[in-house]
Amino acid sequence: MFLITVRHSQWLLKRASSLVVVGALLLSVPFSTFALSVSDVITVADTQSVTRSDFIRATVKGLGIESLIPNRNLPYERIPNGLLPYIDAAHRKNALGIFGKELNLSRVITRGEAMQILISIVEPTGNGASTSAFTDIKTGTPEAKAVGIALANGWVKPQSSTVFGVKSGLKGAEAKQILRLALDLQTTVQPATTVRPKTNSSTVPTVRFDLRNGTKSSSTLPKEQILEAIWKLINNEFLYEKNINPEEAAYKAIEGIVGSLNEPYTTFFRPSRNLNFQSQIDGEVTGIGAQVEMLEGVLTIVSPVRGSPAEAAGLVAGDQIMAVDGQTLTGLGFVDAVDKVRGKKGSIAVLRIRRNGSEFDVSVKRDVIKVPEVIISWQGEVAVVALTQFGKLTEKELRSHMLGIQAKNPKGFILDLRNNPGGLLTAAEKVVGNFVPKGSKVAEIHFRGKVENVMTTEEPTINAKVPVVVLVNEGSASASEIVAGALQDHKRAKIVGVKTFGKGTVQEILQFEDQSSLKMTVAEWLTPNSRKIDKIGVEPDVKVAENGRDEQMLKALDLLR
Repeated sequence: MFLITVRHSQWLLKRASSLVVVGALLLSVPFSTFALSVSDVITVADTQSVTRSDFIRATVKGLGIESLIPNRNLPYERIPNGLLPYIDAAHRKNALGIFGKELNLSRVITRGEAMQILISIVEPTGNGASTSAFTDIKTGTPEAKAVGIALANGWVKPQSSTVFGVKSGLKGAEAKQILRLALDLQTTVQPATTVRPKTNSSTVPTVRFDLRNGTKSSSTLPKEQILEAIWKLINNEFLYEKNINPEEAAYKAIEGIVGSLNEPYTTFFRPSRNLNFQSQIDGEVTGIGAQVEMLEGVLTIVSPVRGSPAEAAGLVAGDQIMAVDGQTLTGLGFVDAVDKVRGKKGSIAVLRIRRNGSEFDVSVKRDVIKVPEVIISWQGEVAVVALTQFGKLTEKELRSHMLGIQAKNPKGFILDLRNNPGGLLTAAEKVVGNFVPKGSKVAEIHFRGKVENVMTTEEPTINAKVPVVVLVNEGSASASEIVAGALQDHKRAKIVGVKTFGKGTVQEILQFEDQSSLKMTVAEWLTPNSRKIDKIGVEPDVKVAENGRDEQMLKALDLLR
């Protein structure tokens, strides 16, 4: 009997950016995805052009398919060693034929090229949408097929009703959104205590699953005898014995089973992808504490985080990191270069820094760097609270901030949820609880055959007479939509902006003994008034499009004055 230990943990509501919590229920969208976040696979500034190497590496890394022992005899010219595993993985997926022998990896990738590479690597199922209306796409071509599939899956939007923009260069903001949606990169959401009993991470109950006659299903493994026979034949007779990798074979078989479900939010995460996820949920990472970008192929500090080890070591904006602990970063992609800089808390990173043409070494002691989730400001007598995600910091710290705000007797309150991809369900419940009476309904969770309600568990912190405006946009998803929908249903806030993303399903995370995990869709959530959100979104009470002057914020202030 084949048993695997699984730990139950939290619920997630997230757009898909990076999602992965140990054994949890999630509401998430394919943006900040569970396990890896978009920033883990691509960190190009929103307005910066994305190169071919950036996009290939991000897509391959996001799916966790980079080759462990890459083939060095590829039919391409001038491949940097740092990119070899990613190029090899993409080559095995037949994703690079559009470029010929000269990949020109430093060139800006076009939207059309990106769609063709993405479709080849992700290999989605289903038919594509029609592209006949677009004058810049030739019907019946591989490009048309790729764009049609991407459109059908909602990964990308055309530039207009008649122009898709296949020749336009891909920018960082759009690349991040495409990768979030296509690769299901997300963040996490803890379990609501009204839905599942809350557990302490140190005392998480352990459940054993018999994969042949398990507690979840009595079904046997499909084609079990054939699978076992093939594996025995490979081990006994396959000529190239060194190519046999049991772990890789097992993970690919699992990924195949999960992929056959053809459901965008049900995903298997290998151990390596599961690690980054937990640090995201905790709202902190270990490193030197500096915002960095890859500028002209060099890892460059944009700004040190205030109070960080990087700031204490004297690093400044514009410093270029050439090597870490004697290992050059030349030729490495962004993610690999950042991985070299990161490390265990307390360890020392010796950075080779180039500044104004001179090079010198700087020793930086790595530490835990908190990622800000709650940003508070004031516009006169109006309090503005921007939430970047619904993580553990929001869950634990927001209430004390709100009490401090109420003590100043605000004339109005703005909750800014724009571009917030979601997070912990418990955090969403606590945010709503600051504005409505204790015991108010936050959401309905619809499982197979049963419905459970999420209710607020604490008294509100903000006086009921203080008017509230919630700012949302198409980047507001999942947990953000729960908060906006709940406050709208309870008539506690005016929703201002544009329609939200439309992520209304719930995922459960199950973690296995090898630290891999399965994120599986198990439910759908509705607003307190039973409004469906999935693929629909939350319609604002006052529609205001985004522009350079931040008309949405101005409108919110106008409503509160």
